[in-house]
Amino acid sequence: MFQGFTNETIDFMWNIRFNNERSWFEAHKETYKTVLERPMKELAQSVHSEFSSSHTDLDVRLHVSRIYRDARRLHGNGPYKDHLWFTLQGHDESWTDKPVFWFELTPEHWSYGLGYYLAKPLTMAKLRARIDRDSKPLTKLAKALERQGEFVLDGECYSKPKCGPEHPLSHWYNKKSFSLIHEEKVGDALFSTDLEPRLVEGFSLLLPCYRYFSTLDGDPDPRG
Repeated sequence: MFQGFTNETIDFMWNIRFNNERSWFEAHKETYKTVLERPMKELAQSVHSEFSSSHTDLDVRLHVSRIYRDARRLHGNGPYKDHLWFTLQGHDESWTDKPVFWFELTPEHWSYGLGYYLAKPLTMAKLRARIDRDSKPLTKLAKALERQGEFVLDGECYSKPKCGPEHPLSHWYNKKSFSLIHEEKVGDALFSTDLEPRLVEGFSLLLPCYRYFSTLDGDPDPRG
């Protein structure tokens, strides 16, 4: 059962950032398992179980990141990650172009929300085409998001806008990829058992958006 992260969790994450080498990690591996790996898995499993039981028609699988970097992609970085996350996602293996729910913890802050790791240009072209055909569904979702205070729309925009600022959905239309994100500095919320129900409540709030964006795959390619 998730009992909250601790100051030791954050201390370990700072230490792995500045001591990112095998000898240090091996000497502190049991600390890693106790203060970071275990509570992260407990939180992830608890959120996945509660969220899935609350929405029985939704089939999402849980993925918890490992601390070990892919040896093929170190690019001068150390062999260990200084941040960990978990996702609730569909069963498609190419998940980076699909909307996922996520929670991420770094030494400085934590965040959670819904979005794409890296949406393909085709995915965003389908979104723009859908807006052009019928903007009402996304307009309704956008208005609901404006009424809540937890999540904000984030993501890089095209350097050359796809539409002008007068377009009522321009902040969606001009995105290369996007997330609906809540981010906080490390603090009391992270160390409380209230974190689990908060994530479940937040994911439930974002569920209509997940359903909307998950269906983009079935739209025709508008680029031809």
